[in-house]
Amino acid sequence: MTAVQQSSTGPGPGGTGLAGATLLRAGLYVRHVRHRRFLARTCQYLLLAILSVTVVINVMFIMDTSRKLQEDSPSQEGRHNALHLQDSLPKTLTIEVVSSQSKVSVTVDGTTILDDSEDNKGRGIHVLVLNQATGSVMAQRMFDTYSPHEDEAMALFLNMVSDGRVLIFTIKDEGTFQMKQPARDLLKRLGSKKSHVISWRDMWGMVTQKGGKMYGETYSKSPEFNSWGAPVLLKVEVPLVPVEDSECDWPDNEENQRRRAFCNHIEGYGSVCSCADPAPLTFSPEPVPNNRVKDVPVAIVASNRPHYLYRMLRSLLSAHGVNPRMITVFIDGYFEEPLEVTKLFNIRGIQHTPIGMKNARISQHYKASLTATFNLFPDAQYAIVIEEDLDVSPDFFSYFSQTLRLLEEDDSIYCISAWNDQGYEHTSEDPAQLYRVETMPGLGWILKRSLYKEELEPRWPTPEKLWDWDMWMRLPDVRKGRECIVPDVSRTYHFGSSGLNMNSYFQDVYFKKHAFNTQPAVQLKEIDSVKKDNYEQVIHDLLRRAIVLDHSKSPCEENFIPDTKGEVYCHVLQDELASEISLRGSKLPREEKAIFS
Repeated sequence: MTAVQQSSTGPGPGGTGLAGATLLRAGLYVRHVRHRRFLARTCQYLLLAILSVTVVINVMFIMDTSRKLQEDSPSQEGRHNALHLQDSLPKTLTIEVVSSQSKVSVTVDGTTILDDSEDNKGRGIHVLVLNQATGSVMAQRMFDTYSPHEDEAMALFLNMVSDGRVLIFTIKDEGTFQMKQPARDLLKRLGSKKSHVISWRDMWGMVTQKGGKMYGETYSKSPEFNSWGAPVLLKVEVPLVPVEDSECDWPDNEENQRRRAFCNHIEGYGSVCSCADPAPLTFSPEPVPNNRVKDVPVAIVASNRPHYLYRMLRSLLSAHGVNPRMITVFIDGYFEEPLEVTKLFNIRGIQHTPIGMKNARISQHYKASLTATFNLFPDAQYAIVIEEDLDVSPDFFSYFSQTLRLLEEDDSIYCISAWNDQGYEHTSEDPAQLYRVETMPGLGWILKRSLYKEELEPRWPTPEKLWDWDMWMRLPDVRKGRECIVPDVSRTYHFGSSGLNMNSYFQDVYFKKHAFNTQPAVQLKEIDSVKKDNYEQVIHDLLRRAIVLDHSKSPCEENFIPDTKGEVYCHVLQDELASEISLRGSKLPREEKAIFS
């Protein structure tokens, strides 16, 4: 133990060498640290010196520049005036417009804002609206003026655009076949010199300011019937105005904040953006007594048709008994303008990711909307479904409030609809009358949560099936013999003339002549009569007292049905699916059935 202690700590030769080495290393470390500190201070002094020299040089440069500017300008006041004049010089937009058989395009300051060169699409007149202060695109529309009534739609849109906006027009393929004189006169008032001579397959472009200056117009005539006019290019310079000159000075309140946010960025909505007399955005319709649908959610199924949605919402929010908190607009796609319309009215709007193609996409949108509705309102036992292209009557909610109990009391009822497929102006006149029908009319209807969650949702057609959702709901194995309730006079009116399965011709032929109730407080009569057993008795009673029509006459003759009031007439038609039907106690031949009018 003693030997070990001496070798490690004693004054022997090994201990002395170890201590000396330790002291030597410590000395070297101290010198190294002092050297590093010296170098660091030296670098700091050098950087400070460089910074000081830079500051001095910059100050001298600024002073020299100021002296030269003062020498070049007679006075400081003159310099200020020169700069002010420079700032106030008008800025301009360079707009280029192309019109041709296969392509239209619009370019603003080198940026393309319209380019339509897709085959077999985009025929007609393309219209763009630019903000006169910023040059931003406020609206973009395409009107197929080869088809009926599209010229009327274009005229309506142009009349709804605010004065001062920059309007750009260009034709693709053909744009005049159905453009009648009123539309041509409107284009003339907007500054066109060619609106009365544009004809079949001519090319045309124009840039003008509504209520202001005409900037330019170009035109190319078709040489013959089977040819198109040569492509044309129009290039114009459009001066911008100060921003304050392009905005309205409305009182600052919550409603006008929504109005301002909408109208400063979107165009084509008429009086809602009027500076002098803006249309109200707040509605105060009469309540519905004992309103049973006050807390029933309303799902509005919408796409990218914002003008339709705007019209529909104004109608819906004006209906008696409306509850805006229960309304949700479901938009099929991430389209900005329909969502802005919902914000304008302070209504809930939800964008849905599109799934599927064509009819399948619409079907999936309905499913997503119904599912989301019942998820948003987990306590709701019913939901009202309505599309964006429908007007609603003042008693829309009153109608559903009075009929809702039928869904609770009669399991044979599939739905209650506000639409009567056979309710034309010449066939329907009693707004208090109800019917049962063996179909699902849609176009504004109410259904039970249990029907959707237990039957429809699990079986809903998948995205790869190009089926119409409403045709699927009418299938016998889906409807299961149940029937829907409809009014004699419809509580909705279909005004939309564009869509996947819609055009202006079909709108004219089928929807335009439908009767539409405008009375605000209709009391429905004999509501219990449309319950299953009661309605069967009603039909039997009608058939027993019906007068058989003269079958020697053609049904196409005007006097086939006598012009009388209060009578019931029976007409017998052959039907391969019909069986024996009793009429006044007798038997009709097989493969015939009776209908009454």
